[in-house]
Amino acid sequence: MAGSGSWDGSQSDNSSQFEPGIDNIYEAFICPLTKQVMHNPVTLENGQTFEREAIEKWFQECRENGQPLSCPITSKQLSITDLSPSIALRNTIEEWRARNDALKLDIARQSLYLGNAETNILLALKNVREICRNIRKLRQRVRNPQLVRLITDMLKSSSHEVRYKALQTLQVVVEGDEESKAIVAEGDTVRTIVKFLSQEPSKGREAAVSVMFELSKSEALCEKIGSIRGAIILLVGLTSSKSENVSTVDKADQTLTNLEKSEENVRQMATNGRLQPLLAKLLEGSPETKVSMAFYLGVLALNNDVKVIVAQTVGSSLIDLMRTRDMRQREAALGALNNISSFEGSAKVLINSGILPPLIKDLFYVGPNQLPIRLKEVSATILANIVNIGYEFDKVPVGPDHQTLVSEEIVENLLQLTSNTGPEIQGKLLAVLVGLTSCPNSVINVVSAIRNSAAIISLVQFVEIHENDDLRLASIKLLHNISPHMSEELANALRGTVGQLGSLVAIISENTTTITEEQAAAAGLLAELPERDLGLTMRLLREGAFEKIISKIVGIRQGEIRGIRFERTFLEGLVSILARITFALTKETHAVSFCCENNLTSLFLDLLQSNSQDNIQMASAIALENLSLESKNHTKIPELPPPNYCASIFSCLSKPPVVLGICKIHQGICSVRESFCLVEGQAVDKLVDLLDHENEKVVGPALAALSTLLEDGLDVVQGVRLIDEADGITPILNVLLENRTENLRIRAVWMVERILRIEEIAREVGEEQNVTAALVDAFQNADFRTRQIAEKALRHIDKIPNFSGIFTNIG
Repeated sequence: MAGSGSWDGSQSDNSSQFEPGIDNIYEAFICPLTKQVMHNPVTLENGQTFEREAIEKWFQECRENGQPLSCPITSKQLSITDLSPSIALRNTIEEWRARNDALKLDIARQSLYLGNAETNILLALKNVREICRNIRKLRQRVRNPQLVRLITDMLKSSSHEVRYKALQTLQVVVEGDEESKAIVAEGDTVRTIVKFLSQEPSKGREAAVSVMFELSKSEALCEKIGSIRGAIILLVGLTSSKSENVSTVDKADQTLTNLEKSEENVRQMATNGRLQPLLAKLLEGSPETKVSMAFYLGVLALNNDVKVIVAQTVGSSLIDLMRTRDMRQREAALGALNNISSFEGSAKVLINSGILPPLIKDLFYVGPNQLPIRLKEVSATILANIVNIGYEFDKVPVGPDHQTLVSEEIVENLLQLTSNTGPEIQGKLLAVLVGLTSCPNSVINVVSAIRNSAAIISLVQFVEIHENDDLRLASIKLLHNISPHMSEELANALRGTVGQLGSLVAIISENTTTITEEQAAAAGLLAELPERDLGLTMRLLREGAFEKIISKIVGIRQGEIRGIRFERTFLEGLVSILARITFALTKETHAVSFCCENNLTSLFLDLLQSNSQDNIQMASAIALENLSLESKNHTKIPELPPPNYCASIFSCLSKPPVVLGICKIHQGICSVRESFCLVEGQAVDKLVDLLDHENEKVVGPALAALSTLLEDGLDVVQGVRLIDEADGITPILNVLLENRTENLRIRAVWMVERILRIEEIAREVGEEQNVTAALVDAFQNADFRTRQIAEKALRHIDKIPNFSGIFTNIG
């Protein structure tokens, strides 16, 4: 029977007859089915009263069991099942409940003090929660400021449980009640709740963020919450936490969404990694809001990945703002674009979004509504950021006539603007040119424009500027980039002025233990100047540049000067500059004296062993070649003692005098320091080792340096013997066989011919078909002089008969 079905009593009320009562409870208030005080009493035809939900469930069970509808009390079948609301009883119950709950709240107020027993406090908090949940009409009673403040005082309890239940109670109290929220917001309560976001256990954090969520629904409190130090960053942290439960994460996210009503909060969120609200306002906000958000985006610290996202999301909108006539909007947009354009990925997005045409127009335009200089500086900075990514700018139109950034007209305008503006924008414009000249595809266009506009003199003058480090650095980097293409013009400009060359030397020799980018660029610039420019070399010598460079090289080699980022390029430049003194040996005795006094041969021999530093090895080998070619001019020929009387009469009694320390190659007294002798410096082994180098730019100078030991006027046979003792014959033959470049083949053929003058070597080499084939190929296909030398080599190995001279002997 339906009456035997169980009622689960799921509808609970703290005012039931089974819980401690405060005011007398009447039996008529109790539902016979639920045994709870009724909320919505209804009466059957027989006069029995029940809770509507309970009797409806009873009827449903009767139907499901196939039984007639009956009264649960009398078990009699009902002819009418209509339910009549018992309005008078409901009103009476509500009045009783209001009275009862008011008394309970009074008791709760008396129990909520920190010195009370924890159980009493927890019971009082529970009563407040249940009253608020179950009787919404009495919310005005809960608004009692004293009660709300007493609840907030419980947040100071030393008990985690009390604090947790106080947070839960506050959430219920303030829900939908602006007055209670205002009371909670008084004093430091919100700050305390914020503190709980990080310091409470998991359930405490969840309760704290739930209170924050309710408070954040009040627009008046949004700014107050955001103003509390750490509030937004903690909420943002919760939204990305992997350890918090889903409810906490969702509530934190919803709280932040509510806080977006305040622009200041949006800015704080962006600072702490939640950027989307700011971007949304920039896209959809009012004009003033867009400007405000753009200004803040301009000063916001962004990582590179975020810059790409920002460019993709609002790049086009910022470019549109930049095109407006409103100067404040343009300023805000330029600041934001400057911030996000400094990364390659975001810069490419901006290029594809069309940033270059309005940027170029802003820079060059003169007339109404033109940008002030301070904003043109920002435009130039953005352009510098963009061009330094190495994009193919010759394919991107920037002008009305389809000019590109590397069109001569555009580059000349940049150069002209550089000459007519102040130092700050000059530095940015030079940085633009640095970016363009860093790209192999565009450097030639820039060089052409510089030549046509005769701008090289004005560009060189920036080297002397001491008040603006960025401007000077940009100018040196630009000159370094164009130096391979304009070395003669640069040399003339530096040689013909007073100060610029000295300024470069001063930068290079600056007394620091850390290598700077400016030092590396200055050294690279001087290293690219024509090495055989004697006037420039002597200027450097007179200014003491070479002594300072030697000091820097030694400091780097000994670890006293460091700079991981620029050390390699700086040292390469220094060695190349120092090597140029060896090109002056044949014309300047001062250069010879300098090389002797500073023992440059030993220094270059040491640098020759700089493994994995090809440019240093190459420059060192070139310098050693030049030094070695001078050895014969500085070898001391010993004076032989006159023969004695008998020996002068009877020649058969004379013996050649013995002189110790004679160089096998130069037939005199040599030294590394005084005569630059490679033999005395034990350089042959080191140079032979470089013949197997994978870089032909190293192999060539090493081969050339070795060839100085086989020059006419020296003991060629002894030179070949020395190379043979160093196991150098095979590597030289390999250079011939590999035929990597024509210059290497010319040098190798020359050396092989001299090597084959040694009969036993010629016999052995003559049996190697590949060597013969290489010489035959040179004999047939090389330049005129090399063909002559190849013919002589083939004669040495009997591949061409001696009577069959084809070419005139060349001696």
